[in-house]
Amino acid sequence: MWHSRGALPNPVRLWPGLGTCPLTQLRWAVRASGRTEWPSRAAASAASGVWVPTAAHPPAGASPAPTMGLTWKERVLTALLGAAAASGLTTLILILVEATNVLLPADTKFGIVFDAGSSHTSLFVYQWPADKENNTGVVSQVLACQVEGPGISSYTSDPAQAGESLQGCLEEALALIPEAQHQETPMFLGATAGMRLLSQKNSSQARDIFVAVTRVLSQSPVDFRGAELLAGQDEGALGWITINYVLGMLVKYSFSGEWIRPPEGTLVGALDMGGASTQLTFVPGGPILHKNTQATLRLYGYDHSIYTHSYLCFGRDQMLNRLLAGLVQSSLAPLVRHPCYHSGYQGTLSLASLYESPCVHSTAPLDLTQNLSVEGTGNPGACVSAIRDLFDFLSCEGQEDCAFNGIYQPPVRGQFYVEASSPGQDRWLRDYCASGLYILTLLLEGYGFSEDTWPSIEFRKQAGGTDIGWTLGYMLNLTNMVPAEAPAQWRAESYNVWVAGVVFMVLTLVAVLGAAAVQLLWPQD
Repeated sequence: MWHSRGALPNPVRLWPGLGTCPLTQLRWAVRASGRTEWPSRAAASAASGVWVPTAAHPPAGASPAPTMGLTWKERVLTALLGAAAASGLTTLILILVEATNVLLPADTKFGIVFDAGSSHTSLFVYQWPADKENNTGVVSQVLACQVEGPGISSYTSDPAQAGESLQGCLEEALALIPEAQHQETPMFLGATAGMRLLSQKNSSQARDIFVAVTRVLSQSPVDFRGAELLAGQDEGALGWITINYVLGMLVKYSFSGEWIRPPEGTLVGALDMGGASTQLTFVPGGPILHKNTQATLRLYGYDHSIYTHSYLCFGRDQMLNRLLAGLVQSSLAPLVRHPCYHSGYQGTLSLASLYESPCVHSTAPLDLTQNLSVEGTGNPGACVSAIRDLFDFLSCEGQEDCAFNGIYQPPVRGQFYVEASSPGQDRWLRDYCASGLYILTLLLEGYGFSEDTWPSIEFRKQAGGTDIGWTLGYMLNLTNMVPAEAPAQWRAESYNVWVAGVVFMVLTLVAVLGAAAVQLLWPQD
């Protein structure tokens, strides 16, 4: 039976056959710790004279007190939380255990090169990955800018203007390169045949122009490496690097995703027809006998031995000056008949500008202030004869492997690319015939090409979207001196593992949200 009194917090059930416990004699025992608890069985028995059983020791034959099971809400909540824990643990294992080390894409480096030629100046911006390939950068051209005005060698009367003329293209390059990389971007100015001639004629004027150019470029935020005179042999060798690189002859990307070196027999030769000089560079079929015409290059882990020679004063502009000066020298009348100018042409030229070039060795008239009258006759045979007089072919008679002017040259071999560009203005139309016949004479009689090897020559201004010239070759050579940066590593998963991780992460979120919904929305049982 049940008996309860207001003095007890819970009803006390007495076991059958023991009688009724005098509940008024039971009391709470308060201990020193402040806790309250039921009196012990002995105390209760002593107080009432009746045996009081405990939960741990029910009397024999007594049934235990009934217990409450989990409700449906508690069961669903437990299941959802267990699923969330299992799914979350699986996601964590996939992220941490299945991840592998991968290389992040390397940072991009930039470089700026000014090509200060005899007739004009150009700026080129190149970029390459910082990790490089076999210690040489895989370089690509990202900007080509033509500087307004003539070449820097023309600013002898105002050297400061030579430096100021470069500002426009320099600002365009700085806008392209990220500002954070300005200080680490190398910049170089190389002056070619125009400044080489000025240095021969007046070294102090050439020095003043270099000082003015250096002053302007040093104030830019990039790493200016200096302005210098580029030797003719270097110009030819760097041009050879450029054309072979853009054609994929030095290094190329294979289908297997690796950079490989093509066979050496595929390397091509380079011909540069500049304004003041011309360069011939190629890999000969045998040994190079004259070491002063040999250049050794190391690119992408391999050495290359090439023949190269630069002919100063045999560029297009200087050839035209020498040709006209020779006609003036042989003409007794004040009127000069030019066989390379088309019939009907008439013009007036300044004698002073004609004889100021160091390439013109003819005796100048006494009065250089007078103007020269020129009349075109349009005689191709006489034009070729006058052009041949510019070469000294007799000096190579009886000599093997000799081009002209007594210069050693092995027989040409393989395919050749010629960098030759024409200004295209109407004022140059008169010179087209002379320029074409000059190039024909130089290639056939000078360099030794024949009807059989002529088809191997290609005239190009660009190849692979890149300008052909020495600047890209210089930048490739410069990257050999720029320290490589190792690509950064990161932890990453394969695609399948990544998909599995996303799926388990979604399941974890669904389970957690489901548990929250059960706890908030399921009514109490």
